[in-house]
Amino acid sequence: MPDSLGPWQPLSVGEVAVLFAGLSVPWWISGGWALDLFLGRQTREHGDTDVLVLRQDQLVVRAALAGWDLYAADPPGSLRPWRRGEWLDEPIHDLWCRRGPEAPWAVQLMLANAEAGRWSFRREPSIGGPLAQLTCRTADGIPFLAPAVQLLYKATDAPRPRDEADFTTVLPRLDAERRAWLAAALRRYKPEHPWLARLESA
Repeated sequence: MPDSLGPWQPLSVGEVAVLFAGLSVPWWISGGWALDLFLGRQTREHGDTDVLVLRQDQLVVRAALAGWDLYAADPPGSLRPWRRGEWLDEPIHDLWCRRGPEAPWAVQLMLANAEAGRWSFRREPSIGGPLAQLTCRTADGIPFLAPAVQLLYKATDAPRPRDEADFTTVLPRLDAERRAWLAAALRRYKPEHPWLARLESA
């Protein structure tokens, strides 16, 4: 996270679970923490804590964080206040949250597209599936984004070093079904992506 936009002191996964315990809509720990929850151990430092929610549920989440200082990240990366009652359409999908104007940033919300009980990958909407496909849970019930879906989000044209490290660490733990799903998604989304050959040979 760029320091020019203010310091981060991210909530822990447990603190996020407490914050969203009463939320009436689905949410998922996402980003690097989702992969660490899948692995059952922390593999690296995390500069933030990402939480995925559905775009259709954004105002419910906004109301749950009514006392917080909330900002929308307008591409390519400037922040502006998320006004109460404001509906955020594409291309905004990234929200920064802190307890007050002088507080450090604590949570990064990511908006996922869904309709009629099915999610879609915003970079290639033909990729998607039932909402249940998104969900894994820790032993104590904390929801986190399924690893193959999270890796798809990390499969950019130029993956960051931490994304490469995450893929290398998680790949041996993916079962055949998850590897096959991610390979099929990459063939549709980025057929030249270097992860594809590694998935197919795993």
